Amino acid sequence: MFDVFTSTHFSSGHHLRNYPGNCEKPHGHNWKVEVTVRATELDALGMAVDFRVVKNAVKTVVDDLDHRDLNEHPAFKDRNPSSENIAVHIFASLKKLLTADRYRPYSVTVRETDNCGVIYRED
Repeated sequence: MFDVFTSTHFSSGHHLRNYPGNCEKPHGHNWKVEVTVRATELDALGMAVDFRVVKNAVKTVVDDLDHRDLNEHPAFKDRNPSSENIAVHIFASLKKLLTADRYRPYSVTVRETDNCGVIYRED
């Protein structure tokens, strides 16, 4: 197995509906995202998956979240834009862009701060 990863970030605002505390108020984060793609074998060039392919797919998904109110994003109309739900959304979006015979998304890490975050994967 080979795990290929890339890191990026985006900035956006959100609020957690019905949260019993400050996070119910609109606020923003500079979210940090790490995506890992797992490959079962290498291609003819000796690569699990081209870094450029991974980075372009991640950029497409993250750019859709950047500099916006996540509560207004269609993915979060009926669910809170929590770190957990953001990670699920990114993972599901990447499954459509980064799934092939040899590789698929393995995990998505989303950090609200340097010290707090979540890792999502489908086992």
